[in-house]
Order: sequence, then structure tokens, then C-alpha cells
Amino acid sequence: MKRYALYPGTFDPITYGHIDLIRKGLNIVDTIIVAISENSNKNYLFDASERLIIVKTALYKDLKLSPSKVRVITFKSLTTSLCKKMKSKIILRGLRAVSDFEYEYQLAGMNKKLNSEIETMFLMSDIENQIISSNFVKEIIELGGNIKKFTTPSTVKALKKKYV
Repeated sequence: MKRYALYPGTFDPITYGHIDLIRKGLNIVDTIIVAISENSNKNYLFDASERLIIVKTALYKDLKLSPSKVRVITFKSLTTSLCKKMKSKIILRGLRAVSDFEYEYQLAGMNKKLNSEIETMFLMSDIENQIISSNFVKEIIELGGNIKKFTTPSTVKALKKKYV
């Protein structure tokens, strides 16, 4: 039986930290479903359809990952509802620093209360990617800095388009 993990997030934009977690997750499960949130309470740089294109381009064209191993979708529901729909019993989440832990711990607990069959699996990216956040990447590009070390070439291009 195939094992799926749902990797939910905003991916605004996708970074090498996200990609590191996807690669590590693929060592544990057969397929990762990258689920791009369409939460209307957040203020995104890219809308959901733009983020979908950016993530697919980064993963499939820049990195040559297989669409059969990494699926990319958008969603507007509870993560646990999406897990049920996608037949995933695993939610993949990343931890960068101690400051992430409290929020992620509470979120995992709430998800467990919503659906006791779902487990949250925490992974850490490699040390060189732990400092990367989407917010830092956006700030650096907005201020004219070089972000090539933090995200894929196609994502850099999309960000430059937004800020130039």
C-alpha cells in the first residue's frame, strides 16, 4: 500500500528549506502532496494560482522531481479534511528553530483532536537551509539582494518579476 504525506503550507515563495523537507520526506513515504494553502486571512505576495505554477516549475523543471512522487495542489479546507480526501495519514511539517516548536506542537495537537488517525511528522532541513524563510527571501529581493542561495532559478525569476 502506498504511503502518502501531506505537506501543507503557503509556499509564498517555495525555498530550499521546503525542498529539503520534500526530499527527506520522500525517503520515508512514497508520495508527498505539496498542499498550497488558500487561506483568505493571509496577505500573500503571490495568489494561489501563481504559487501553484511557481512550485510546480521549481519542483518539476528546476529540480526534475517526478510528478508521480511529488504532487502539487491548492486547498481551502482544514488540513485534516484534505488528508482524508487525499488518503494521507501523515502531515509533514518542518522545524527550523525552537521558536517554531510551540506553534507546530499546538497545531499538531489540534489536528490530532480533529482526526486521531493522522500523525504529524516533524523534519528539520539541513543546517544550511534552516535559516531560510519565505519572508526573509521576499525581504531580501525587495531590497535588491541576491536570493540565488535560497530558492530555485525559476522562483528567483518570478520574484524579480514581482519586484522590478
